[in-house]
Amino acid sequence: MQLLDGKKLSAEIKNEISEEVKKMVLSGKRAPHLAAILVGNDGASQTYVSSKVKSCEEVGYKSTLIRLEKDITEHELLAQINTLNNDDSVDGFIVQLPLPKHIDEEKIILAIAPEKDVDGFHPMNVGRMTLNLPSYISATPKGILEMLNRYHIETEGKHCVVIGRSNIVGLPMSLLMQRRSKPGNCTVTICHSKTNDLAKYTLEADIIIAALGKPQFLTADMVKPGAVVIDVGITRVEDAGRKSGYRLFGDVDFDNVSKKCSYISPVPGGVGLMTVASLLQNTLSAAKEEFYSKNMSFDVGDL
Repeated sequence: MQLLDGKKLSAEIKNEISEEVKKMVLSGKRAPHLAAILVGNDGASQTYVSSKVKSCEEVGYKSTLIRLEKDITEHELLAQINTLNNDDSVDGFIVQLPLPKHIDEEKIILAIAPEKDVDGFHPMNVGRMTLNLPSYISATPKGILEMLNRYHIETEGKHCVVIGRSNIVGLPMSLLMQRRSKPGNCTVTICHSKTNDLAKYTLEADIIIAALGKPQFLTADMVKPGAVVIDVGITRVEDAGRKSGYRLFGDVDFDNVSKKCSYISPVPGGVGLMTVASLLQNTLSAAKEEFYSKNMSFDVGDL
């Protein structure tokens, strides 16, 4: 068994980005600028955003964190998004999810200008990705592709089972794994909470991508020997014996599944770190205007 080390790979990617940023600045260009909107005081969200801000500093990006109260109105949040859409100094920005229940997340995602949507959630970016056109790919699936590519894991002709069908991970992951590219060219089965006899499918899989959000859901009896297992899930479970008061678990029973598979990603230290690295890659693409012109006209009033 070989560990898919997200810490090692993300460090490599950050070093590559840092070198490119230095060249940009030396040539007279400004460093990329990533902004993040954080609504409320959710502990997990604050941790994620703090990690992204810290990573920006590590690679030489400018970062802006906009903190908003949890009772902010949807209209006020849309106004803030509109400001960032029209701020030429900001290359890309994210709105950290989840949002308070009184705010329509779909409406917020639609309000973000596609050329600044470095999370890759806007329908225009999802559509371009689906058609295999240049676009911002959702950061977690993009990170998984990087992981497969940098560990030279063969995907062509393999059977890939994706567990989970969310718009953020499961659905885009299933599309990316089957398209004509490397990594890609898999035969893909997408499973979810309503799938009958899920083990029937996972036992046939050469590659399993678990993104269901249920701790230790995938057990050793559901995995065939030699399979590649990528764990996307991360759940906080209370543990009074730890200083933090909790432990982090993935969707995979790591201790037992790792004994059967050829490659496996850990939690923490796996896909989560690759997600942040991919967000930085998308922001660099935005700064270089690789997919869109910054002169695109966009206003939330168009919605």
